[in-house]
Amino acid sequence: YVDKYVAPIWGTPAKLVKTTGFKKGAWAMVFLDNADQPDALAYHDLTPDGLPQSKVFVKTTLDNGDLVSVSASHELVEMLVDPAINLMTTGPNAKLVYAYESADPVEALSFDVDGIQMSDFIHPAYFEDFHKPESVRFDHMDKVKKPFQILSGGYQIIFKNGKWSQVFGSEAKKKSFAREDRRGHRSEIRRKKKRLPADLAKIKRLELRYSPARAA
Repeated sequence: YVDKYVAPIWGTPAKLVKTTGFKKGAWAMVFLDNADQPDALAYHDLTPDGLPQSKVFVKTTLDNGDLVSVSASHELVEMLVDPAINLMTTGPNAKLVYAYESADPVEALSFDVDGIQMSDFIHPAYFEDFHKPESVRFDHMDKVKKPFQILSGGYQIIFKNGKWSQVFGSEAKKKSFAREDRRGHRSEIRRKKKRLPADLAKIKRLELRYSPARAA
């Protein structure tokens, strides 16, 4: 997914390694059950080294009827494109600033990679308002037809009047978004004035306290 599709477009190569904990000096993608998991909040916003970190809430994803592979690849491409969660740009509305999120506008779409569904993602041209409709490719699946277009199942994070909020591709998406538990997501981290590294000691204490063996 990264080597064949994402990196050639965004220039963001990455070596993915499965671990049972944080790897020194590496970015991280953490898989948790949900935001209510006892140690979830202790992971905070960054790795223990202060490096980029994404979270995938597996049980929440499955309970919503979604695929973990799509959720994980969504978070992965967004972390690779904007690891500090601080990139933004101007756009068609001069009163707004648009967050540089590379999967949100096409969030409902996915494509097959070796038999596994992976998230669609937008191309750099999406954020370049000078392009004419259908003049270039704006997303991998070629469903977006013009810059800053939000598909019906997607949304875009905007900054307006000193506050972060969202605009949606449809009323249905707006309603479903309102029902989501957004704790730990990039849209919430972007609002924070200070981002904290993961607290390894607290994570360990909570894991021991709530481990199945101890509970038994």
